[in-house]
Amino acid sequence: MSSTDLLVIRVLFVLLLASASFFLEPFGLSQPYSALAGLLLALAIIGFEVRVRDVSLKRLIGAAVGSVLGILGAFLISLVVARALPSNSSTVPFLQIGILLWMTYVGLIVGASKGEMLNLAALGGVFGAEKATKSSFKILDTSVIIDGRIADIAETGFLDGIVVIPQFVLRELQLVADSADSMKRNRGRRGLDILQRIQKMPDLNVQILEDDFPHLRDVDMKLIELAKTYGCKIVTNDFNLNKVAQLHGVEVLNINELANALKPIVLPGETMRVFILKEGKEYNQGVAYLDDGTMVVVDNAKKMISKTIDISVTSVLQTTAGKMIFGRYDERVHSVYEKSSGDKPQERSQREQAASAPPR
Repeated sequence: MSSTDLLVIRVLFVLLLASASFFLEPFGLSQPYSALAGLLLALAIIGFEVRVRDVSLKRLIGAAVGSVLGILGAFLISLVVARALPSNSSTVPFLQIGILLWMTYVGLIVGASKGEMLNLAALGGVFGAEKATKSSFKILDTSVIIDGRIADIAETGFLDGIVVIPQFVLRELQLVADSADSMKRNRGRRGLDILQRIQKMPDLNVQILEDDFPHLRDVDMKLIELAKTYGCKIVTNDFNLNKVAQLHGVEVLNINELANALKPIVLPGETMRVFILKEGKEYNQGVAYLDDGTMVVVDNAKKMISKTIDISVTSVLQTTAGKMIFGRYDERVHSVYEKSSGDKPQERSQREQAASAPPR
C-alpha cells in the first residue's frame, strides 16, 4: 500500500470516528466536546497503529498472548477479591479495575519482550514467509559504505534481498563528510558517492530506514539492536562490530572475511612467481606481495630485491588479518626475471656464465 493510500484511509477514519462521536454524544457530552473526544481517540489509535507497524510479528504475538493471560489472571483474582471484601464497599470495584490494568500491562510488556524467543518458522505458512522476508534484509554500516567494495559485490549479483541503510548511519556519514580533517572529509564523500552508485543499480532494492534508538549513543549498538528487531544481518568490515554482534547473536557478513576466502589457495611444494619488494625481518629474507595483498616471506631472497623470481612454497599460515605464505628461493633450481629486461631466464643465465668465464 502506498503512502498516499494510507494517508487517505487515515483521514477517513478520523472523520468517521469524529462524526460518529458528534451525533451519538457518548458519556453525556455535548456535540462539540463529543466530536473533540472522537478526534483525539482517532489520533491516539493512529499513533498506536504507526508504532505497531514497526513491531515484529513475534513481539505482536507475544504481547497478545501476554495480554490475554493477564486479563484471565485478573478475572480470577477479582473473583477472590469480591468474595473476601464486603459487597457494598466501594473499594472492590477500584481493586478489580486496578488488578485488571496491572495484569494486562504486565502481560503485554513481558509477552512482547519474550516474543523474540518464539520460533515462528517451524509453523510454516505465513509465519515462515515473514521470517524469510526479514532475514533477507542486509543492513550496511558506515565502514563498509566508505570501504566501497560493497558496490562491486552488489554489481556482481552476490548481494541479494533488500539493502537497508539506517538513517543514523547516514547522519554519521554526513558528519564524516563535513569534518574539518581533509582525510575524513574525503572518506565521507567517497561513502556518499558509493551510496549513490548503489541506489542507481536497477536490480538492487535499497531502503532508508527511519528507525532509531535514542537511548543508545553508540552507532554499533544501534545497528545490533536494529538487526535484532528485524531479525536480519549486518554487512560490515569492522572487526570489533563483528565480534560484538556475534556475542549478541546477530549474524554478520564481513567483507574482509569474504576477501580472505577468495584468495587463491597455495599448497606447500608448489612453485609461484613473485616480485621481491623489500628485505624481511629475519636474516636473508625477502618480502613480496601478491595482487590481492597477501604477504609472501621468502628465505634466501635478500639479494633478489627488485627482481621477479620463482620460489617454492614451504608453508601457508592463516591469521586474523589474512593469509601469509612462506617460501624459499634456490638459485640452483629457480629462475630469475629482471624487472626491466624482457630476456628469458635461460638467455640471462647463459650471458651470466659467459661474463663470469675467465678470459682466454
